[in-house]
Amino acid sequence: MRSYSSDLTPPWKKQQPVPEVPADPGLVVEEPGTGYCGAVIRCEAGTVTLEDRFGKHRVFPLQPRGFLLEGRVVTLVRPSSAPGRPARTASGSVAVPGARARVARAGRIYVEGRHDAELVERVWGDDLRIEGVVVEYLEGVDDLPSIVSAFSPGPDARLGVLVDHLVPGTKEWRIAQSVTGEHALVVGHPYIDVWQAVKPSSVGIAGWPQVPHGQDWKTGVCRALGWPENTGEAWQRILSRVRSYKDLEPELLGCVERLIDHVTVP
Repeated sequence: MRSYSSDLTPPWKKQQPVPEVPADPGLVVEEPGTGYCGAVIRCEAGTVTLEDRFGKHRVFPLQPRGFLLEGRVVTLVRPSSAPGRPARTASGSVAVPGARARVARAGRIYVEGRHDAELVERVWGDDLRIEGVVVEYLEGVDDLPSIVSAFSPGPDARLGVLVDHLVPGTKEWRIAQSVTGEHALVVGHPYIDVWQAVKPSSVGIAGWPQVPHGQDWKTGVCRALGWPENTGEAWQRILSRVRSYKDLEPELLGCVERLIDHVTVP
């Protein structure tokens, strides 16, 4: 007696097998049910976390035929234990596992205040230690000419300075122009204070408030946002939301990268 299969589904209606693709960090896929497109951040416990171009994260289950890769249906699977993409530092540089800090160079980077120094350390600290670059703060720029003169920048001791609110025509601009030379580079961002160099979205606010002229800017910001008028606590609140270069405005990123390049040139 001839036997027949109980599956009566026509062959052209059966789902065809699809490729299985490891959910390696950085892989960009789309979840077709929602249209959400993003890069893989992590894959664990039957789920995958994607990050979209705005930096927002969403978690999806690892289901068969659950994603689109370059328009093709695929099944994401957990990646093997083989090494994936290189880890990155908070600045976006390739991390060097086990690297020891270099002996400090004679060159230095000066920033205006403690908050500036803490922000630079938060994002570029790993890079600076590998390069042997020390960051110090000035508590303002009024004494910068005498400080630069005493430092005596040279080919083997380059000096970089980061200045707040470096806008043409301002006092800071005139001072910067007076000390800039072959071995001393002064750059700056346009913000009144380095707080503004942190993206408002990272802090969880719609934007940095406009503070009336004549008021202390930091105190005015706390007042406008309904925060306690303790600028030290407010700064720690802001700094805690900075995890990488993605949380900072491009104007600050470019300045710091220029300074690091300047003081580490052979």
